[in-house]
Amino acid sequence: MPKVDPSDERMFPKFSAAEIDRLCRFGHQQRYSKGQPLFVTGEIAPGMFLLKSGRAQVTGRDPLGHLTPIVEETAGDFVAEVEQLSGRPALVDVHAVDDIEAILIPAENLRSVMIAEPELGDRIMRALILRRVSLIEAGAGGPVLIGHDDAPDVVRLQGFLARNAYPYQMLDPAKDRDAADLVDRYAPDSSNLPLAVCPKGTILKNPSEADLARALGMVRRDGRDRTYDVAIVGAGPAGLATAVYAASEGLSIVVFDAQAFGGQAGASARIENYLGFPTGISGRDLTGRAYVQAQKFGAEMAIPSTIARLDCGHKPLMLEFADGDLTKASAVVIASGARYRRLDIPNLSEFEGRGVWYWASPIEARLCRREEIVLVGGGNSAGQAAVFLRDYAAKIWLVVRGPSLSESMSRYLIDRIYATSTIEVLTNTEVVALTGSPQRQLERIRWRNRVSGEETERPVRHLFLFIGAEPESGWLHGCVSLDAKGFVHTGASVPQAIRSAIDGAEPLSLQSSIPGVFAVGDVRSGSVKRVGAAIGEGAEVVAQLHTYLAGKAKAAAELPPISPPPTK
Repeated sequence: MPKVDPSDERMFPKFSAAEIDRLCRFGHQQRYSKGQPLFVTGEIAPGMFLLKSGRAQVTGRDPLGHLTPIVEETAGDFVAEVEQLSGRPALVDVHAVDDIEAILIPAENLRSVMIAEPELGDRIMRALILRRVSLIEAGAGGPVLIGHDDAPDVVRLQGFLARNAYPYQMLDPAKDRDAADLVDRYAPDSSNLPLAVCPKGTILKNPSEADLARALGMVRRDGRDRTYDVAIVGAGPAGLATAVYAASEGLSIVVFDAQAFGGQAGASARIENYLGFPTGISGRDLTGRAYVQAQKFGAEMAIPSTIARLDCGHKPLMLEFADGDLTKASAVVIASGARYRRLDIPNLSEFEGRGVWYWASPIEARLCRREEIVLVGGGNSAGQAAVFLRDYAAKIWLVVRGPSLSESMSRYLIDRIYATSTIEVLTNTEVVALTGSPQRQLERIRWRNRVSGEETERPVRHLFLFIGAEPESGWLHGCVSLDAKGFVHTGASVPQAIRSAIDGAEPLSLQSSIPGVFAVGDVRSGSVKRVGAAIGEGAEVVAQLHTYLAGKAKAAAELPPISPPPTK
């Protein structure tokens, strides 16, 4: 792990004595003796430490016991990482090099700093983000994954951690002696691989994403006994925009997502037509900034958490998790988005994670370096993936069912694709068959021209699918009104018969058939399936939330007082 440069003012801003005095009101004074820990890897840190005197050593400690100095901080520095915003386990060790006097600012007060002292808060926020980027690049503080680089379950867990911006290290037992010893001891059967060695020493054998998240303390559900103002289901652009604007206006917010923040937008390697970013920005960077921004304003993130059901008949509204746990909220925003459709090929599922991919990140790109690949789709997501993967793949066959790309792809992407000699566009074409090895690794792909009927088969081991969208609305059946394709009716699209059954009034434009339940982004019937549109709806729905919550509060205030029971 490389040491970081303590002179980098963006990552390690120095606060003057006057600035420290301004921050003192948000915390309390603490003293630590030489060698005493301020916090350790895997434990929840008490907050941010602002050093008034003394020195603190920040050390990376991996689950195998290896220690690596990262940086030494001195008077005027602050000691914290972005996890302090959400009260999750620390990713590094911090010890006093000599006697320390510090101001400890608890996590809840740290959010107050961001609001009351915006200039100082911006410097802290920028440093927190850069420190997290540094830890991700170094793989510090997270689990160690032990297995072969190209094994499907290794790729699965790598993708999960990367999409959640969580650092990790990767060790191949064929190359690392410590990793080989652990495999011999804990995974003599290859089906137990990969091993995930967590910071507190827990060793998981080929865990699910949910099991790994639980072991790492990624998910905190502290709201079992409270009712949130708003629960948001889905952490794509629409859900994150709702969280940022609603939390910044003082509403209590909790955000759930089954996998990671970012949604489909997080798969976009480079978005060049989003307002304000003339040189482009990756979907991961755009949504990652929104994810931290929402926490800055106090939104709680419970990711990954799978919502199994919305109980519309319960007041307050009740969300039921797949594990049976419950969360209550006065209002719910459905932002669960849509997923890419699967090809209608009988054996497709056999190759998912073994050559069939629905995401084009550096992890998948590394696997197809200098190989031929097939990419299916004619929309912007497919175009962005093709442009990104051209720097890795030797040849890209871009398969499109329609007669041209112009029907659904932006002109700038079309021009870039046709200017790339290694991308060949096959219009009026569809993939019809997949063939693999006995180990279920994809080996060959066959496609057919829909006009001529001519079929072509090539030895291709990687198939990327970016076709259409199906709403993530299965958890809503029996609750809100859905259209024929499963998208959520809102506003004027809510059937008249359902409106009459409630009160006859037309719902607000983003409100579903159930009062207090709103829908934004790709899951909403009639929405424009673009990042900018999703963010706009996420902002717009906040005004409607205020309208609904204010009406609800007024109605409650107008209820007649409850008379005491008569005395005997």
